[in-house]
Amino acid sequence: MTIRAAVITASTKGARGERPDESGPAMAEVLRANGIEVVFTDLVPDDVERIVASMRKAIRNGANLVLTTGGTGLSPNDVTPEATRRVIGREIPGIAEALRARSLEKTPHGMLSRGLAGAAGSTLVVNLPGSPRAVRESLEILVPVLPHAIELLAGESGEGGHAKRA
Repeated sequence: MTIRAAVITASTKGARGERPDESGPAMAEVLRANGIEVVFTDLVPDDVERIVASMRKAIRNGANLVLTTGGTGLSPNDVTPEATRRVIGREIPGIAEALRARSLEKTPHGMLSRGLAGAAGSTLVVNLPGSPRAVRESLEILVPVLPHAIELLAGESGEGGHAKRA
């Protein structure tokens, strides 16, 4: 199954042209290096409505994976998880827990991440941190599970797939 990814950066300063977006391009680079097609990119301010609109546009444009970078911390401007909750129908807490665990290996500040992961229909949506290094580290553990996750969300693995392994 082809993974068609959207990369959305949430950064008010980036959207205003006051700071270059380094995390989004770093994410797209890693995805492409792993054979994942990047079909949508966007740079939006830290605004719930704008983030929601970008996620929904990405899904309408055929993304079956929406990755965000930025806006997952404790600052009052960090609203990516709130936007994500409005787009997803089901949370997938194991992904967010694994990303936080990976981050905690590098810094105790990893526990301050509020990033979410979930399903918006058959699309996987995952919030990643806002630094290029943290994006690369997060993708190291996320990329290997993406094919299976995308297949499951698309309903292509069939019922009882896990039982057949026994």
